[in-house]
Amino acid sequence: MSPLLLSFVGFVTLLLGVFLWAMGRKRRHDSPKNWGRLPEESGHRHVSYMPQIRQAMSGADKNFLLQKSGSKLARRVQGERRAIALRYVNALQSDFSKLVQQAKAIALLSPEVVAVHEFERVRLSLEFSIRCKTIRARILFGTTPLSQLSALSDLVSGLTVRIEAAMREIGERAAAASALASPLDGGGVDVT
Repeated sequence: MSPLLLSFVGFVTLLLGVFLWAMGRKRRHDSPKNWGRLPEESGHRHVSYMPQIRQAMSGADKNFLLQKSGSKLARRVQGERRAIALRYVNALQSDFSKLVQQAKAIALLSPEVVAVHEFERVRLSLEFSIRCKTIRARILFGTTPLSQLSALSDLVSGLTVRIEAAMREIGERAAAASALASPLDGGGVDVT
């Protein structure tokens, strides 16, 4: 067999392997437990978990755990807590991405009611990404970036409030426009 044909077969096999791996990953994320869930049910719950994250990452909790359980178990628990904190950062980033997509949709639906301008969206996305990477690094190195984590959560919460306000305003405008154009009441025009 020629080296060229052997290289081609190897390349095709590699591509097929990557394709099958990618297909397997997609199926795991599209599990039946996520089917039929509304966006409000699946995201934006980060605020309710922040107190537990804050307590688990606090110095007092680390000291208590070390005193009551010993260093081996305390290290293992702290490693698990770091992993949970990293997943929390990932969830915040996912919520943020969904909110940015909603802001884009709002801008398309109603250009006069812009929740976040395009430049601000780009700036916020870049800032958020940098903050997430910094927090992840600090968590991996064993420090507790509680104030940074709390500020990140507050940023997502603030954006959520702004998006909801913009959606409410769009809804109110649509209702007012619908009431004006309603054929049942003559669109507010006296026809007699």
